[in-house]
Amino acid sequence: MDVRAGDRLLMKKPHPCGSKEFLVLRAGMDFKIRCLGCGREVMLPRLKCEKNIKKIQRDGEI
Repeated sequence: MDVRAGDRLLMKKPHPCGSKEFLVLRAGMDFKIRCLGCGREVMLPRLKCEKNIKKIQRDGEI
């Protein structure tokens, strides 16, 4: 899966604050993502994060 820093992810499961949107801050073996609802930053293993992605939104795409 092609996920880059700056992408917005729509996840299958919501964050405890209720938001399903996250911003990718770092991509590698682990993803560092920021919840767009409450601003909390989370580090997740790549496999777990990719399994939970519903949609990837990039700048310039509709």
